[in-house]
Formats: sequence, C-alpha cells, structure tokens
Amino acid sequence: MQPAAVKKNLYIAAAIIICLAVLGAAGYFYWINFSKSSANNALDNAGDTAQDITDSATQGVLPSLQVNPFEDKPDVNPVDTVNPYKDIKTNPF
Repeated sequence: MQPAAVKKNLYIAAAIIICLAVLGAAGYFYWINFSKSSANNALDNAGDTAQDITDSATQGVLPSLQVNPFEDKPDVNPVDTVNPYKDIKTNPF
C-alpha cells in the first residue's frame, strides 16, 4: 500500500471509532435517563394500581370503619365504682 492510502484508511477507521464512541455515549445517557423515569413511573403506577385493587376487592366485604364500637361501652371497672382506699390518709414523709 501507498503511505497516503494507509493514512486515508487510518483516518477513516479513527472517524468510525469516534462516531461509534459518541453514539454509544449518547445512547448510554439516554438509556440511563429513560430507565430512571420509567422506573419512577412504574413505581407510582404500581402503588396506584395496588390501591385500586385493594379498594375493589374490599368493596362490600368489610364492615364500615366509621363506627366506633366502644363509644357506648358500659362502665364495668370495679375500681371506679367502689374504691375501698379513698378515705385513707397518705403519709406526708
């Protein structure tokens, strides 16, 4: 080969390698940014989907949680009604 032809081939090979490196770097950064945004969107959608599934699965099955069953409980604590120690003097020391 001629020295000029060798230089020409080297320049072409170097240009191809540089183009591939630039395209590879651009593809890598695009992939990193795309995977972060899609992963965040997937997690957000998964949380919403899980809540929707839970709401539809428990609709009409569970009792209403708005009512407090202990609101009208009877006072059955014997200490509140009869305290045998209420008239005892306490030790001041």
